[in-house]
Amino acid sequence: MAMGVESLIAGLDGVECARNAQGRVVLSPGTVEEVAAVTRAANERGVAIEIAGAGTKRGWGNPVDAQIVLSAARLNGVREHSWQDLTATVGAGTTWAAMQQELAKHGQFVALDPLWPETATVGGVIATNDSGALRLRYGSLRDLIIGMTIVLADGTIAKSGGKVVKNVAGYDLHKLMTGAFGTLGVIVEVTFRLHPVAAHTRVWSVASQDADALGEVMMKVLDSHLSMQAMQMCASAEGYALDVELASLPEVLTTQMEQLRRLAHEGAPMEAAEVQGIFNAREALFRGDALVVKMTMVPGAIARLSREVVKLGGTAVTQAVGIMFARFEDATTLSALRELVEAEESAALVVLQAPTVLQAPDAISRAAEEVAPAGGPRAAARSALIEEIKRQFDAKRTLNPGRFVGEI
Repeated sequence: MAMGVESLIAGLDGVECARNAQGRVVLSPGTVEEVAAVTRAANERGVAIEIAGAGTKRGWGNPVDAQIVLSAARLNGVREHSWQDLTATVGAGTTWAAMQQELAKHGQFVALDPLWPETATVGGVIATNDSGALRLRYGSLRDLIIGMTIVLADGTIAKSGGKVVKNVAGYDLHKLMTGAFGTLGVIVEVTFRLHPVAAHTRVWSVASQDADALGEVMMKVLDSHLSMQAMQMCASAEGYALDVELASLPEVLTTQMEQLRRLAHEGAPMEAAEVQGIFNAREALFRGDALVVKMTMVPGAIARLSREVVKLGGTAVTQAVGIMFARFEDATTLSALRELVEAEESAALVVLQAPTVLQAPDAISRAAEEVAPAGGPRAAARSALIEEIKRQFDAKRTLNPGRFVGEI
């Protein structure tokens, strides 16, 4: 296999080559054609590739046993910004913050708030389908992508979508690539639809010891006509908090803040105050050696599941659309979490970060059994479909083999 890697490297022109701390070969192509040359050569030689951005979410998927690493570091920069059309094409290796800074020169942004934007790359954010509280107003990542350039395992260069918002040509391959963890293709360039940066915003937070009462306030706010930009519920042993960000004209914001206060005091007494910087709270969940899980649910179940997480000794940050990130210091809570999710018909659970005690092979096996979804015909059909999609796009399992759920 080493000879296969050496011959692969020898046949590549323009691709930078180095070795990482683990001694693996790291290839850094700078163009879509160079990416295609790398994947084609690897596919022909049976050499597995691990696709790497900044590595901020590498632990979210399974480890990859690959001979070479394909780095997106040189695939960077805002390639085209059609500010009149509210679109931009960006290299996959661009950090999220660098992209936003460039777009902000025209008062625009990609309306998504992923984790660790200073280091996370555009390609990595898309591969893991990360999103934050802005999803409430602007939709998911798939709603913001209108085009993509992808390199498949055999070196085929595929383009999906276009560079205008109303484009309807071709298949929506970019939606399939979103959340695929790099197992179906290498994302090289992405075209986003943009939104104007809100000129005036205010963030309001209400605290309570009663999760259900706070959940009622959240549902009333969701059912209101307030100009919400983001909303989340935080839960810990100290209590619960509902954070709401409004975006509108200054005089409208003043009126709507008063409406929020009235909604909060219709039920049990609650403490309300304006706060700043609260919407990066979920980043703190990943610090240190702890179990971190992602759970999805309908909004009406947020308060109930937040309360259960606290009972299990955890802390949580939940987007109002029903995406929860929860942290537990005790890894043995996995069994209880599975029971909790199975009892909630609309919920699902994924482990994002496992503590050291669970990283031994036998412990990982047990943890996988504890959080695995219930079986049955639907689960089997879903697994078979995912396997077939992988086979169609990457029959030789060249790209990120084993990274996705089910070791796909």
